[in-house]
Amino acid sequence: MANTASARKRIRQNVKRVARNKARKSRVRSFVRKLEEAIATGDKAAAQEAFRAAQPELQRAVTKGTLHANTVARKVSRLSARVKSLGTTAAS
Repeated sequence: MANTASARKRIRQNVKRVARNKARKSRVRSFVRKLEEAIATGDKAAAQEAFRAAQPELQRAVTKGTLHANTVARKVSRLSARVKSLGTTAAS
C-alpha cells in the first residue's frame, strides 16, 4: 500500500484514468464493430454512414490520449479502403 500522500493521490488518479480510457476504448470498439457489420452486409450506403460515425470517435480517442495516433491512422485507412471497395466489387 502507498505510504505517501502523493502516492495515494496517484493511485486515485490512475483508477479514474483507467476507467475513463476503458470506456473510451469500448465506445470506439462499438463504433468499429457497427462499421464491420455494415461492411459485411455489403450495403455501401450503410457502411459509409457507419464510417462517418466511427471516424470522429477514433480521432477523439487520439486527442484524449487513449489510442496512439498511428494506430488510429492505420485503422481509419484500412476501414476507408474497405468501404470504398464495396462499390467496386458490387459493380463488377
